[in-house]
This record gives sequence, C-alpha cells and structure tokens, in this order.
Amino acid sequence: MSPAVAKFLAMGGYAAYVWPAYAAAVAVLGGLLLWSLGAYRRSRRELERLQRESGR
Repeated sequence: MSPAVAKFLAMGGYAAYVWPAYAAAVAVLGGLLLWSLGAYRRSRRELERLQRESGR
C-alpha cells in the first residue's frame, strides 16, 4: 500500500471515528432502500388487487 493511500485511510488519526460513521450511514441508507422497496411492492400489490375488484 502506498504511503498516500495509507495516509488517506488513516484519516488524519480519526479513522476509528470516520470509518464506523461511514459504515453506519451505509447501513441506514441500505435499510431505508430495502424498506422503501418493500413498501413500493406492497403498494403495487394493493393497487392491483383494488383494480381487479373494481373490474378494471
């Protein structure tokens, strides 16, 4: 690993705080993505059910 990359990954000595914060942000955003996709799929199924019931 080059010294420049090692210096970047060390984040000026704050790597122990920065990298977990990035990981938490990715986990939260990933969870929101999965939750949103699930809600979208449930809504689509409900719409299809309502359209079938109304005869459309």
